[in-house]
Amino acid sequence: MSGFAHKEMKRLMGKAIHKYSMTEEGDKILVSVSGGKDSMSLLWLMNERLARLPIKYEILAVHVDPGFGGDNARKIEAYFEEHGFSYRIITGDFGPRAHSPENLENPCFFCARQRRKHVFKLAAELGCNKIALGHHKDDIIETLFINMFYGGSISTMLPVQDFFDGKIRIIRPLFMADENLIKRYAKDMEFPDIETCCPTSGRSKREEIKNMLTTLYRSNRKIKGNIFHALQNVKTKYLLKGTANKR
Repeated sequence: MSGFAHKEMKRLMGKAIHKYSMTEEGDKILVSVSGGKDSMSLLWLMNERLARLPIKYEILAVHVDPGFGGDNARKIEAYFEEHGFSYRIITGDFGPRAHSPENLENPCFFCARQRRKHVFKLAAELGCNKIALGHHKDDIIETLFINMFYGGSISTMLPVQDFFDGKIRIIRPLFMADENLIKRYAKDMEFPDIETCCPTSGRSKREEIKNMLTTLYRSNRKIKGNIFHALQNVKTKYLLKGTANKR
C-alpha cells in the first residue's frame, strides 16, 4: 500500500530503529499483539521491513488473552492465519483476577504485570532475544504524567530497555509516531475491529491523563512536541535532590 500515513509510519519507525539500533542480524523478535491499532501496525510494519533490509531477523507474533471471555483471541488467531504470520496464543485468567477482591492493587497495573510475565516467559522458551511493543509517542508522554501524578517519580517508558542482564531487550519502534497517525494508518489497513472486554476500559488513570493532555493540546499545538522534546532534554542539575542524595 502507499499513502501519507504509510510512508510517514515507515519513516518514523525506521528513524527510531536506526537511532537506537533496535534490530540486528539474527535477532529473534517476539511482537506482542493485543489486537489494537498500535500493536497491529507494529506487526505489519516490522514484517514489511524484513523484505527491504540487508539484515535478516525473525518475528513471531504473540497474543495474550487475559481471560475476560468473548472471541477476541479467536479473531486475532484467524487474522494471523489469514495473513501468514507466525504466532502463539497464550490464555490466562489474570484479567478477572485483576478485578477481584484477590487484587488490592490497581487492576491495570496487575493485569499489565501479568501480561508482561507471560510474554517474557514465552520469549525465554522460544529463544527470542527481543520483545517489540507498540507504544507510541502519546503513550510515552502519558506515562510521564502517570508516574508523576500517581507514582511520585519523573520517569517514562524507554525506546530500548534491557532485562535479565541483557538476555532480553524490550524495543518500542513506534515511540516517535503520534497516535493520530497510527489511527490513520490502521484505517487504511482495515484492521479487524477487536474490542476489549475489560470492565475498566475507558475508566483508567491513563484515560484521565489522556483527556487532560488532549485539552492542553487543543489550546496550543506545540505542547505535545515540547513535552516530547523535554524528555530528551532533561537538565538534572535543576531538579530537586532526594533525601538519599543529600550530603
